[in-house]
Amino acid sequence: PVVLEAVRGSGSTWFGVAVIQMMRLLLRRLRRLSAASGRSFSGLPAAQVRRTFLDFFRDQHQHLLVPSAPVRPRGDPSLLFVNAGMNQFKPVLLGTVDPRSQMALWRRVANSQRCVRAGGKHNDLEDVGRDGTHHTFFEMLGSWSFGDYFKEEACRMAWSLLTEHYGIPADRLYVSYFGGDASSGLSADQETRDIWLHLGVPASRVLPFGLKDNFWEMGDTGPCGPCTEIHYDHVGGRNAAALVNAGGAEVVEIWNLVFIQYNREADHSLRLLPQFSVDTGMGLERLVGVLQGKRSNYDTDLFTPLLDAIHQRSRVGPYGGRMGAAPDAQVDRAYRVVADHIRTLAVCIADGVHPGMSGSELVLRRILRRAVRFCAEVLQAPPGSLASLVPTVAQTLGDTYPELFREADRIADIINENEGHFLSSLQRGSRLIQRTCLRTGSGPFPAAVAWSLHRALGFPLDLVDLMLEERGIQVDRQELDRLVSHEQKMRAEQQADSQPRLLLDVLSLAALQRAGVPHTDDGLKYRYHLENGRYVFPACQATVLALYDGRVLVPEVGPGRRCGVILDRTCFYSEQGGQSHDRGYLMRDGLQEVLFSVEAVNRAGGYVVHQVTVPDHLRTGDQVELHLDQAHRLSCMVKHTATHILNFALRSVLGRSVQQRGSHISADRLRFDFSVKGPLSSAQLQQVDRCIRDVISANQDVHTLEVPLRLAGAIQGLRTVDEVYPDPVRVVSLGVPVSELLDGGTSVELCCGTHLLQTGSIQDLVIVSEKQQVKGISRIVAVTGQDAVQARDMGRALTQEVDSLSARLSGSSPFSLGSALQFSKEAGALSDAVDNMPVPQWQRRELQVRLRATLRSISTAIRKLEARQAAERAALLLRRRGQTELLVDAVETDSPSVLMKTVNQLSAAAPLSHVMLLAHQRHSGKVFCACQVPKDSPALAASDWAVAVCRRLGGNAGGSALVAKGTGSSSDITEALRFAKDFALKKE
Repeated sequence: PVVLEAVRGSGSTWFGVAVIQMMRLLLRRLRRLSAASGRSFSGLPAAQVRRTFLDFFRDQHQHLLVPSAPVRPRGDPSLLFVNAGMNQFKPVLLGTVDPRSQMALWRRVANSQRCVRAGGKHNDLEDVGRDGTHHTFFEMLGSWSFGDYFKEEACRMAWSLLTEHYGIPADRLYVSYFGGDASSGLSADQETRDIWLHLGVPASRVLPFGLKDNFWEMGDTGPCGPCTEIHYDHVGGRNAAALVNAGGAEVVEIWNLVFIQYNREADHSLRLLPQFSVDTGMGLERLVGVLQGKRSNYDTDLFTPLLDAIHQRSRVGPYGGRMGAAPDAQVDRAYRVVADHIRTLAVCIADGVHPGMSGSELVLRRILRRAVRFCAEVLQAPPGSLASLVPTVAQTLGDTYPELFREADRIADIINENEGHFLSSLQRGSRLIQRTCLRTGSGPFPAAVAWSLHRALGFPLDLVDLMLEERGIQVDRQELDRLVSHEQKMRAEQQADSQPRLLLDVLSLAALQRAGVPHTDDGLKYRYHLENGRYVFPACQATVLALYDGRVLVPEVGPGRRCGVILDRTCFYSEQGGQSHDRGYLMRDGLQEVLFSVEAVNRAGGYVVHQVTVPDHLRTGDQVELHLDQAHRLSCMVKHTATHILNFALRSVLGRSVQQRGSHISADRLRFDFSVKGPLSSAQLQQVDRCIRDVISANQDVHTLEVPLRLAGAIQGLRTVDEVYPDPVRVVSLGVPVSELLDGGTSVELCCGTHLLQTGSIQDLVIVSEKQQVKGISRIVAVTGQDAVQARDMGRALTQEVDSLSARLSGSSPFSLGSALQFSKEAGALSDAVDNMPVPQWQRRELQVRLRATLRSISTAIRKLEARQAAERAALLLRRRGQTELLVDAVETDSPSVLMKTVNQLSAAAPLSHVMLLAHQRHSGKVFCACQVPKDSPALAASDWAVAVCRRLGGNAGGSALVAKGTGSSSDITEALRFAKDFALKKE
């Protein structure tokens, strides 16, 4: 203040003002440095580290804070999980964002994104636990600029946050930049180097690296660019430049700033993007480790509560942080694996990913089984310990991700159920591995056994490797790789798509915008009406504005070529919101006799692309007429409106906790996934069925209205799914106009799909399947219209068949063995029909219960009748032959079961007898064989006896040393009986 007063009194004007401003800036900077110094490495809690990051970008640099996306990717089949902060912003980077959405307006954003790297290109699963830095779940702190600021501002912000706000000493930091690549024709990023030097980073700490370390790419094709990374030296007080990017634990990367300025083409060339962007990412776990002075992330407050909770449930010593070959390092590794995996499991399950049999669900199943195995075998924790850690995860992450608190009970239930299934498999697998190791000794473990553990018992292959590694044994890797490769090849062949879709890339979208091509007007897809009870879909006249050959825009496409056709307007629905795209054809003016079939319709960046294989020349400027496949469109409309009714009915019956987890609408059926604790009972299914039929029979009007997104969110009872909606957004309601919705007493959803105008056009809706895909998620398959009518007819017909069978059974008691077997055959065929025919699911469940009871009753009767017949035949043989040491004879029966029971009864009556009976089926020539020998008969094994006789009859047999059976065929069994006696006598 004294200095400032002196300046004010100097009589200077502009000079004095300049000095005052400079001094104020200097004092402010000194205060920041002082504050930072005061808390430098004072152990900032993780929650405060996260909050400081977000506040810095929001308050000081005007970034919009965007919530974390769920770990299940939004409409991106290329990803198993969200594995980087940029995933949810791919539509912006690729230029495919809907221009009507809020996302299209974003210029500066920041967030903390939950990420999972466990499968696919980015897979850290097998490294987890071996060191202190790898995780399957982590949080990525990120900031983005979409066509706003670029390199200088990004570097300045990053340096300010780290050194001034987090108080990290600048002499602990090093930066890397892209040093160029001659083979790619890329020069060094000298601009970024100069920025760091200008910010005061010494030249000796600004280091160039090549493509591998400092050039970021989204994938094989797409946006990419050079990056600059900030590295931290845990030791300090030295020149550690040689350790940057060397892979050691002392100098670690903490922040990556990517400058997206190129597009990687299919031919590997690079083209400049029309808009440059910045994408930065900093792992929260590693940053917290730096700020809390920890080399291992597991020593920070993100993990220590979990490690303590694990210790309370285990029968081993506390966590000691040991790694590598240190004594008890395996125990500490187990601590780290379980702590990491329970975070991943909790976050994924809360976001709707459950352990399952394919894709991300299969990866999560693998993670759960690894965690269970380490818990049970290494940490010696009792069953249920893994699920008991969920509340601790919620306590450490729940402030940021409150769904962990809401879903805690469901997460624990799913983990416990899956753990129970695996523990039984784990015991069997461990025994199999032990037996195999004893047999093979120190040689390689057979790949076929490892593969069978994987396929039959659900063992992840890396888990097999771990269990063998602990025994000092390795699997036959070459043969196992061959088996895995064969499996992958078979799957690829099954999933191969011979006609990949033509999708506009970021450069083609930019070219369309530069050329002034307007976005496609697709409002005509909603313009249809009812006329005399029939839907009328008017034809649409349009102009070809652009043609896309899969790589670039072209002015003309010749016959036989596939292309994407962009029109000024269209009545076709592009695939989105779970609804299949429209089908139909185009006709070119002057060529009405040639139909241009539309194979697919997709949308990108406001443009609707019609995929066509051109039968004749098509040029930009051509006039075309569009014709829908009206039957296909109407079927999709029926299914989509029916899906809304189904969703409403489920919530009406089961409560508002039901959440949609996915849907698919096609012309032939609808599929609907939703969250629910367990399978629906028959009574619940009937309630849902009645609710649906009430809405359909009421023939309610279907109302639609475009509403500003902020107003739509205030509608009571509104149901949404995890999507980015346009603004304004289309709202669909049943029975009540959208403008009048107040109490939420009807179906109301945000939806871009095409719908009926009245619910009566559905005619009927029948749920033909409902089953849990994984614990907590059920899938419904339903049919509508005539398919639904036929399903109800089939249900009635099968009910009549079951009623008839029950009536005949009650009127036929007592019945013979032959009639009982016939009844069993009829009941079995009916059971197959009920299981597989399309009938109402509630009816299927009821008929299955009745048929199971019927089959049990018939089976009991058959067993009693067989036992009675066997007793009669055994008594007859004993009267005729007496108790002899060798009893070989023929009996008359067409039941192998009766034959075996007769042998059992003879052996029980004469324990010292060697018994073999043959039953000749004279009409077919088939021969049944059964035998039993005394327990103390080492010379003659029943299995050897039966095999010898049945082979003599041209058949085969099997069994144990005491009891065996088999089959053969012959026109006369006299010689077989003689051979059986001779064989037994020789063995004695």
